[in-house]
Amino acid sequence: MLDHLSIQCDDGVASARFYDAVLATVGGRRIKEFGPVIGYGTNAPTFWIAPRTDDLPNRQSHIAFRAADRDAVRAFVAAAVAQGAEVLHEPKVWPEYHPNYYGGFVRDPDGNNVEAVAHVPE
Repeated sequence: MLDHLSIQCDDGVASARFYDAVLATVGGRRIKEFGPVIGYGTNAPTFWIAPRTDDLPNRQSHIAFRAADRDAVRAFVAAAVAQGAEVLHEPKVWPEYHPNYYGGFVRDPDGNNVEAVAHVPE
C-alpha cells in the first residue's frame, strides 16, 4: 500500500498550477506547504511535489490517482488539457487490467505519465 509519493519538478509554479487543477477533479487539494514543497491529499498529504535538487535528468514516473467515477476521470483529463497537457490516452475502458478499469493518461509539466482511474462501471 502506498503511504506517500514525491516527485521533483523542473518548474514548481507550472507543476503546482497543473496539480491544483487536476487533483481537484478527484477530490485532492493542497494540504501542506513548506516553501516550494507542496503536499496534496484528501485528509493528509500523500502526494508531494518539490523542486529538483540535482543535475540528473528527470526520469518518467507513472502516477495513478483514484477517481470516484468515470465522470471524474474525464474531468481530470479535461483539466489537464486546459493546463496544456499532452493526452497520452483518452479516457477509456482498459479490459486487460479488469472489466471496469476506466483510465485516462496525460503528461504533467515534467513529462511524467499521470493517470486518473475509476474502478466502477458507468
